[in-house]
Amino acid sequence: MVARAAKQSSSFILILIGLFKLVKALLLIAVGIGSIKFLHKDLGSTMMHWIQVLRVDPDNRFIHGTLVRIFRVTPKQLKELSVGTFLYAGVFLTEGMGLLLRKHWAEYFTIISTGLFIPLEIYELARHFTILKLAVTAINVLIVWYLVARVRSRSKRSSGSVDSRRRRSTI
Repeated sequence: MVARAAKQSSSFILILIGLFKLVKALLLIAVGIGSIKFLHKDLGSTMMHWIQVLRVDPDNRFIHGTLVRIFRVTPKQLKELSVGTFLYAGVFLTEGMGLLLRKHWAEYFTIISTGLFIPLEIYELARHFTILKLAVTAINVLIVWYLVARVRSRSKRSSGSVDSRRRRSTI
């Protein structure tokens, strides 16, 4: 009974991780589509329109800084952004769907792909700290830690059952 409850809890966490990856993929797809939509439009005038509609102060330092960056964006950068976000979304979709389908390869794939970006996330955190960056980095570290523990646990169980079968066959 206890083993069954632990297995259900483990499956629930795996489903949460898979859903988290799918949400990240959907957000990236939205960014990619948005960058394609702005490809042949005047980005500056569109932003000014929304600033007026939302009645935001364009002289606010945060809004002003954002506007300065947006006015510098070139069509080539928008294309690169859309390609990059779609590729990255594909990785998240693969991870998320694989985890939801409880595929072992997806656990390994998620460990590698998520683990590879943790040093970059820590660097970005040190360069410009935000609570959101800290939360995402912490979640990714926990995901890698959990999946590594899960894979190691499964490999210990499978090697233990092989050893017990070997002992029984030699007796």
